[in-house]
Amino acid sequence: MSRSLKKGPNIDERIIKKIQNLQKGDKTAIKVWNRAAVITPEMVDYTFAVHNGKEHLKVVITEEMVGHRLGEFAPTRKFIRHGGRMAREEEAETRAAEAGRAKSVEGEEAKPTTENKIEK
Repeated sequence: MSRSLKKGPNIDERIIKKIQNLQKGDKTAIKVWNRAAVITPEMVDYTFAVHNGKEHLKVVITEEMVGHRLGEFAPTRKFIRHGGRMAREEEAETRAAEAGRAKSVEGEEAKPTTENKIEK
């Protein structure tokens, strides 16, 4: 559900003040804990370190990000992979197939063939 038009966008004034104190080409990261703050056009080309609950992730703001929230670009969860016995078995099969293909390619390059010989 979006925010009421009567209230306006959630813009953090402290972030705007920090931006005004920096020069335009400065690449220092501005630490931000407010993930709900809306990205404004003044924030473009600045680097923010957005807190994800554990650490600050660097986010470089581009024009396409204007109107979105800072928290959208700093994921809070780290996906490792789906596990289980079936996933491990499938992974082992693919590794074995790749190793078999690599060995067969090496074997073909080592053997001289009649096509490679030059006939006089």
